[in-house]
Amino acid sequence: MRFLAVFLTLFAFLGAAAQRLGAQQLTVVVDQQTAYLNGASRTLTSPPRVVQGRTMLPLRETAALLSQNLVTLPGGFRLGELELYPSRRTVTLRGAAQDPDSSFANLEGQTFVSARLIADALRGTLSVAEGGKTLVLTVPSLPDVNPSLPQARFSTDKAVYAQGEPVIITEYSFDPLGADIVARRWTGRQSAYFKPGEYTLTLQAVNAHGQVSTPFSRTITVTEEVVATPRDYALRHAEVGESFPDPGLMAYPTATPVVSLPDATPLLFSDSPEVPNQSGVLYEDSVSGSARLLAYHINGLGRPARLHVMVRNLEAFPITVRMLRHGETAPTRVEGTLGQVTLLDYFASRAQPSLTLQPGESVAFYSSPVLPHGSGVNMMSDLEASGRAQVTFMFLEEGLLPSAALLTQLPVLPPDGRHVRGTFPGANRRLTVNVGGTLPLRLTVGDGLTDPALSGVDAITRQPVRLAGNYGVLYEIVLQGANGVVAALAPRGGLYKGAVLTTDLTKNRDSVVRLPASGVLTQPDQPAIFLRSASATQRLIFVPASGSNLPVQLVFYRPTEYRLIRR
Repeated sequence: MRFLAVFLTLFAFLGAAAQRLGAQQLTVVVDQQTAYLNGASRTLTSPPRVVQGRTMLPLRETAALLSQNLVTLPGGFRLGELELYPSRRTVTLRGAAQDPDSSFANLEGQTFVSARLIADALRGTLSVAEGGKTLVLTVPSLPDVNPSLPQARFSTDKAVYAQGEPVIITEYSFDPLGADIVARRWTGRQSAYFKPGEYTLTLQAVNAHGQVSTPFSRTITVTEEVVATPRDYALRHAEVGESFPDPGLMAYPTATPVVSLPDATPLLFSDSPEVPNQSGVLYEDSVSGSARLLAYHINGLGRPARLHVMVRNLEAFPITVRMLRHGETAPTRVEGTLGQVTLLDYFASRAQPSLTLQPGESVAFYSSPVLPHGSGVNMMSDLEASGRAQVTFMFLEEGLLPSAALLTQLPVLPPDGRHVRGTFPGANRRLTVNVGGTLPLRLTVGDGLTDPALSGVDAITRQPVRLAGNYGVLYEIVLQGANGVVAALAPRGGLYKGAVLTTDLTKNRDSVVRLPASGVLTQPDQPAIFLRSASATQRLIFVPASGSNLPVQLVFYRPTEYRLIRR
């Protein structure tokens, strides 16, 4: 095996330059599965065999290793200048007939072809050593490039990485005719890898005309050494909105927030019947001053309908009514979308001009878009009234307009027994959490235990009600000692898709974050990052998303430094 050892030592050096040298070199040993392509180890599914004194190679596997195009023909194959039809036992090389018995064999359900014939078909050379057991097949590597297509190109900053070490990629794809590269399709690419082995990264570039390049690949090696776990890597490098694995999350200590005095702002909540099957009044109560309105309904009328909110002046003098903030989603059949889009809309909204109502006068405060049968609406509004006002949620088939006269004719729809409606004092909760000490810490929202559920009254039936999950409650959470802190949200009750508003109180800068950035959160040990703090004090505005499951956990971390672990 001395020849093989010397040969591989040489090509370990030349392997990186194989493309530049314009050749592919495959070294195989009879009856052994280990092969070497340009000095790099490869494993054959089917090792070379000796048949009637000739060494034969598995056709498909050899063509793939050499990056040669194997064309499937009716009843046969074409490789370079070789055509082979096993069922007819016909073999031709550059049009000349070859002896089928010495050219190929069917072994183990595969077609094996003479190594010498493969070399001739590809205009290559075949060297034999070690008494005929070691073969070196060298074939020219002639790029088959379409000059009108874009070409994908990239490099990695290293060839060998430790587990958890960032893989830095420089991409330099181009279009021969100068068209812009508008999209990139990656396979196998990760920002870091967490298991040892070889990984192939492949890129295809798409130009402005929609033309796609041939794949371009590079292979990297990941060693047994570890510099960061998936959790620690994510805490340092993951984008806001991305989720990451944290199997130890449930064992973290719980935060002890300082809770401000209870807020008296009422939350008028309309979610029962969640699926009304006729036009009618969903919920009604009176307010004065600030109030939050939240409605969540799906059209069950069998025909187009709308959700309306009507406000009537109950005072003997004119009052003003103003929408301070508002978010809505309608129409949609995707429950998670209902809550997330409403929150994003709500966080982005601004106060609207006020309406003046004369004594007894009514006005449509909100009307949804038309809802086809089976589609839903979610709305959340902050209302401010300068006096007592009656707020009525009603569901009307399309064509009926909300009015005081119509209201007297509408039935009050009974609750469905599964969902909630009512008026709940305490629409806003203010907490202060010190995250300047030992981390991680976790803060649970919406579990009904450490975070009590709101208690209220159904103003129509006068029955006490409880708001499990605290949907519609606005949590204002001030983080102290937040320099360098990373905050994430983990679901505990099931599917969650929402948003959070963060404010850097030092720089007075707001940021609205989708949670997660795409898709939904489902795993309690897969939190999504929503904050990377660079200031000592941060404010979080969090509202449990309608259509999602509670409770959730807010988890606060401090990233660790990289450390090398040898395994």
